[in-house]
Amino acid sequence: QVQLVESGGGLVQPGGSLRLSCAASGTIFNIYAMGWYRQAPGKQRELVAVITRGSSTNYADVVKGRFTISRDNAKNTVYLQMNSLKPEDTAVYYCNGRLVGVDYWGKGTLVTVSS
Repeated sequence: QVQLVESGGGLVQPGGSLRLSCAASGTIFNIYAMGWYRQAPGKQRELVAVITRGSSTNYADVVKGRFTISRDNAKNTVYLQMNSLKPEDTAVYYCNGRLVGVDYWGKGTLVTVSS
């Protein structure tokens, strides 16, 4: 059974940084495309960033230049480095693993950007 567990969320001031981690278990991690999504209160879940098996990356326009997704296949972990955080980045961040059209999700970690 595939399990994805996020960590690293919390409260940060505007302009600050956080690094989210997503640890995968129960699967061969390096065959999955991995991604981070987020859902703000009252809004739909949206894509933040994705990284393929070959470590190609893609970002939502609103986070380009501020967020970086990376993966460590030896540790079965994907990361999201978030810099220059803004109040509008406040959301629950979810880790996603995708293989042959099947999606797996973590339970999410809350990021709050506020002074």
